[in-house]
Amino acid sequence: MRKTIFNDNWTVFKEGDVSTKKAVTLPHDAMMDEERKEENPGGVHTAWFAGGDYIYEKAFTVPLSDSNKKIVFEFEGAYRNAEVSINGQKAGQRPYGYTNFYVDASAFLEYGKENKIEVVCRNSEQPNSRWYSGSGLYRPVNMYALPEKHILINGIKIKCLEVSIPKLEVTVNRSAPGGAEIAILDGNKVIKTVTLSEGQDSAVIELPGAMLWSPEQPKLYTCRVTFGGDTAEERFGIRKVDCDAKQGLRINNKRVILRGACVHHDNGLLGAAGHPFAERRKIKLLQAAGYNAIRSAHNPCSKAMLDVCDELGMLVLDEYVDMWYIHKTPFDYAGYFDKWWRQDMSDMVDKDYNHPSVIMYSIGNEVSETGQARGIGLTGEMTEYLHKIDNSRPVTCGVNIFFNYLSSLGFGVYSDKKAKKEAAKDHTKKKKAVGSEFFNNLAGIFGDKVMKIGATLGGSDRRTRDAFAKLDVAGYNYGIMRNKKDVKKYPDRVILGSETFCTDAYKFYEFAKKHPALIGDFVWAGMDYLGEAGIGAWEYRNYAKDFTRSFGWLTAGSGKLDITGKGGGESAYTRVAFELDKIRMAVVPVDHAFQKHSPSAWRASNAIESWAWNGREGRETIVEVYAKAHKAALFLNGNKLAEKKIKKKDCFADFKVVFQPGELTAVSYDEAGKEIARCSLKSAEKATKLSLVPEDKIVSAEDGLCYVRLRYTDENGLVRPRTHGKIEVKVENGTLLGLGHACPYNTDGYKNAWTEAYYGEALAIIRPDGKGKVTVAASSPYGNAVAEIAAE
Repeated sequence: MRKTIFNDNWTVFKEGDVSTKKAVTLPHDAMMDEERKEENPGGVHTAWFAGGDYIYEKAFTVPLSDSNKKIVFEFEGAYRNAEVSINGQKAGQRPYGYTNFYVDASAFLEYGKENKIEVVCRNSEQPNSRWYSGSGLYRPVNMYALPEKHILINGIKIKCLEVSIPKLEVTVNRSAPGGAEIAILDGNKVIKTVTLSEGQDSAVIELPGAMLWSPEQPKLYTCRVTFGGDTAEERFGIRKVDCDAKQGLRINNKRVILRGACVHHDNGLLGAAGHPFAERRKIKLLQAAGYNAIRSAHNPCSKAMLDVCDELGMLVLDEYVDMWYIHKTPFDYAGYFDKWWRQDMSDMVDKDYNHPSVIMYSIGNEVSETGQARGIGLTGEMTEYLHKIDNSRPVTCGVNIFFNYLSSLGFGVYSDKKAKKEAAKDHTKKKKAVGSEFFNNLAGIFGDKVMKIGATLGGSDRRTRDAFAKLDVAGYNYGIMRNKKDVKKYPDRVILGSETFCTDAYKFYEFAKKHPALIGDFVWAGMDYLGEAGIGAWEYRNYAKDFTRSFGWLTAGSGKLDITGKGGGESAYTRVAFELDKIRMAVVPVDHAFQKHSPSAWRASNAIESWAWNGREGRETIVEVYAKAHKAALFLNGNKLAEKKIKKKDCFADFKVVFQPGELTAVSYDEAGKEIARCSLKSAEKATKLSLVPEDKIVSAEDGLCYVRLRYTDENGLVRPRTHGKIEVKVENGTLLGLGHACPYNTDGYKNAWTEAYYGEALAIIRPDGKGKVTVAASSPYGNAVAEIAAE
């Protein structure tokens, strides 16, 4: 089996307008190149980016020597309604934009001659998503050459049977009868070989002394299979997942509490383009923020994401879809779901099966169908289907408990009739929100308690219990206030906080430590994302023109890490709640403390870890101290300002403080008054300069990206969050892919060669043009700066 990366030398143009044709390298997000306009029908969902139908073309040659081989193309993600033609003949299609799919090209090729592949991605019908989807071939494309007798693509399945003495079951699906050789490798060393006879599809292999895969030690092995003249390899980890209400979630018989984060598929300033380097960076940032698991909200994640999660030990809840047969937006996947869900989930499982990081599947998100007789039956049917094709992982579904109840009363329900009405409306006028958007808006207006309290109602329980009984794990979206009652009422129910608020991190973790039935929690959202614009933002008037989520809002604003990957007070609070840090501190921006801001249920605070508010001496603000302690005290330049008890059933205390320059120190104490921990923040020195800080000094010239932080700092590199001013960027030996700041309200976007700073910072992303030195030069009102990154 020969796999060739097929990402280079493509062209793309908008259907009907060949003048827009340009050369591109995959992965490519065509939506990111569209102009944002108020009249674009995607509106708040897609952050006013336009949809479109795009044609991707590539000329290629398959040598005559491959004429006896089967040629198959793999599309890891094409948004959406993709149709593939080869030499003018239709070869395959796929409506869902998030599953990888395969096209057998053999019957359409001319070996030894130039061939042409054409992929049409249709995304003009808007809106079809509740968030920014991107358009086109946004994930990689691969070409496989398979000999006549070959191992099937995804034909190797590796299942862990035992971990006390590691024991595997390896299944090998082949295209024809014949024996096969299985070799298990540790690096380049073969540690075990087994032979499959002609009629044998699987073998049980013991590996005494082999290391187990775990989040703490993500050890990986390779399974190499030889079948005649064909060879295929799969990387895997040895680990076993068990889950029940009595002992909780266990990996290799050890209990694990999921400290999870929901993440969307986009890569921030890059749009939906699935660069492997960007996926790796996202996981590393989330791990540093204290999370040990991600939920791929609300679609299957990329192969690159799974690879890096395997390598770094990040656990994965892979989710299938955001809607079933009831629409949430006029043109969404509900129209295709009934026909395609089995094929979609089969491809998701094929992608995930050998990845040890994937510990659970989710069949949907906030699908109110789970409160209907048809939907309850479908819940069972989908769960059973997943068990049939992969019985090694539990199945859940993210259910908004209060949403189900209100939907049963007729609130926020979509229908095909309503969908047609919405599609016919003037796109510049505000439309009636439905489904998840309706309930998210309610939470934004009334705060985070509306869904949590609503979930405790008897009607909410009645409208979810039957669907939960069909699942291995009951996914509670914003249902934390049910936990105490439900572990008693439903003693066999395994509970997962499939979507939660940041404010609940402490309560969740303390309860989970005592009650194994609660296996984890996934905060909304781990990292900010494009689209669903403004839903979770905490912004002031100087950064946002209005608070109504009108044209101009770009990101959701609900991330514990912002769109550039930087954390603030919420991220610091989370690490303390999860007992990863003993004390942290953050400060509400002094310029705007106590001012009105955009409403959000998904932000607990907008405080940042900075005391560099020079120029605002004498202004009062709030300092937040996060500590698991009896009390905390604040000191400025060694002088005690205040002391306060930590809030009951939390790890948080806030202080009103007047800003003065110097060193601000927070100290936590136990009940006896003994110091537990301390941390400090310093104010800035007088001078301001522009600093460029590469996140990596060396990157791969082949598939690396250069992330460079642009910062207004003092002479010691301390960021000055009050400093503004346009920053212009020039690049040598590289291509500027994205440039921008983290403010959710952003009319400029990320495609310019200049950007404003947001709280003193911005980010540039550069792809090396080849080996050598990538030079990034920036100019600003506070001087110029240069950074160099080695591309090797």
